[in-house]
Amino acid sequence: MNLRSAWVAETGQTREDTRLTQLGATTPANPLEVRSGILPGSYDGLNRMSGFWLEGAAGAMSATVHEGRAVVAAGATQGAYPITLPEPATLTFTDGDATNPRIDLVVLRIYDSLYDNSGQTKAALEIVKGTPAATPTPPLIPAIGLALYQVKVAAGISAGRGGITWSTDVTDLRTPVVAIGGILPAYGETGTGAYPGQFRDSGGALQRWDGSAWVSYPSALGGIAPAGAVTTASYTGQYRDTSAGVLQRWNGTTWINYVPSPTWTDYTPVWGAETGTTPAIGNGTLAGSYAKIGTVVHVRIYLKTGSTTNLSAQSDNANWTFSLPVAPVPTVWKLDGRVLSAEYFDSSGSLLYQGSGLLSVTSGVGYVRSLRDTLASSTGIWDKSLPVVWTAGDVLSIHGTYESAS
Repeated sequence: MNLRSAWVAETGQTREDTRLTQLGATTPANPLEVRSGILPGSYDGLNRMSGFWLEGAAGAMSATVHEGRAVVAAGATQGAYPITLPEPATLTFTDGDATNPRIDLVVLRIYDSLYDNSGQTKAALEIVKGTPAATPTPPLIPAIGLALYQVKVAAGISAGRGGITWSTDVTDLRTPVVAIGGILPAYGETGTGAYPGQFRDSGGALQRWDGSAWVSYPSALGGIAPAGAVTTASYTGQYRDTSAGVLQRWNGTTWINYVPSPTWTDYTPVWGAETGTTPAIGNGTLAGSYAKIGTVVHVRIYLKTGSTTNLSAQSDNANWTFSLPVAPVPTVWKLDGRVLSAEYFDSSGSLLYQGSGLLSVTSGVGYVRSLRDTLASSTGIWDKSLPVVWTAGDVLSIHGTYESAS
């Protein structure tokens, strides 16, 4: 087996060995140690990991492990061993036990007599045979070893009896390593990050280790997370896009539409009078709706008198008021003289009268009041007798935009 390694043999390391195994700095696990793993990459650029790819022969007990480079980490004082397999190697699994299945491991293993008293100084690609059992478990990984694959060997199996079913009985255990500061491709179990600011590619999003979790990279930078990338935010004020194209902000508890799509919400205005009997709509219609975006409120109020609306009981100078859905800002210069448009339709005469109503705030509740002619053709305030005498079927429409208090 032409497996190359560096800094393990007491003698005989060639310049070619050193060149082939020159990997540079590797992914840290802590201040002294690095991760064991496979260097990512493929010949066609289509796959994250092709190094040490295992290809089983149909109906056989043997498999080919293809070329690749790896790092096998030992203890903090022992260091890490770079390994290169420059050409494919063949491994043959022992036939299955007559009664029970077992689980074998394919591993990269370091023998270093200076530390393990093995009498050997080499790197090996080998099979660690498991123990047959009704419910088998994998064998232990060697002390200085990197597990590549877990292979189930069925009871009674052999090359003459179907061989290993490679498509279903092989579990890929490979994990990647990259140079320090590099982006780690998520393949297999990449575990926790080694330091805040480390990056990995999850396959669908770039992620950053924030000290406790892998967070999508746009989120960590304050950018807008793509639709579907974030379910629960990492911090208050994080933004995300949605599949509906609505920008949302995390308020600490839930996602809210940061710039809500304008929608109208119905409400029922309170029809009041500053003098005399309180108006009662009876069988008429009183309705309203509004759309609020930030502190901008668009409102419309609709009143249509019916045959049982109590017009006759009301005062001639009632000065009608209609409650608003949201109170206007109480700042004097923003409120004083501010109006909403009003139109009165005389159903009996088929005439339309233009008017306006003043905004006001009383005890924190917003109203529109003092409805009157727009063009100063009359100083009288609209009520049951103005702009003409009201009858059943007459319509009052009030609408406009104002600044809310919140």
